[in-house]
Amino acid sequence: MKSAVFLDRDGVINIDHGYVHQVDDFEYVEGVFEACAALKQMGYKLVVVTNQSGIARGLYTEDQFHTLTEWMDWNFADKGVDLDGIYYCPHHSEKGIGEYKVDCDCRKPKPGMIVSAAKFLKIDLAKSVMVGDKRDDMLAAQAAGIPTRILVRTGKEITSDAIEVATVVLDSIADVPAYLKSI
Repeated sequence: MKSAVFLDRDGVINIDHGYVHQVDDFEYVEGVFEACAALKQMGYKLVVVTNQSGIARGLYTEDQFHTLTEWMDWNFADKGVDLDGIYYCPHHSEKGIGEYKVDCDCRKPKPGMIVSAAKFLKIDLAKSVMVGDKRDDMLAAQAAGIPTRILVRTGKEITSDAIEVATVVLDSIADVPAYLKSI
């Protein structure tokens, strides 16, 4: 069983401009490729776990999400970084439309995406790490049994509620490899 770094997307990998679903609006957080390459060299699998309520709200389609995700995945591959998994939740229990109005187990703060990835990719959650920009990311990781929960400042405003559930607060994903080497 391998350890993994679970990454939220908006606010961790890219700047969160709100419901990002087009290549033209996708702006990478500075240092993300270098950080991910370093994490891979340290032996971690890299798994993206992202809530995509914009799909549930009818703001964009799953096809649009997949097109952007494929483009993002190729960007990482072009930089020599293979993402081991990309999991997303298209649901929202209140704001969802039609088939997407579901109280699912995959929408963070629930741990469904993390648990699914761990089973499929044979990941040891007790040796894994979550990098997110909000409380829901930290709660999902905690519920899944991930002990190291890193909150980054490149996304949502950091709240005291989020800090309470996080292990540490760092400026960005660029700081994650050095932090993990230090613990």
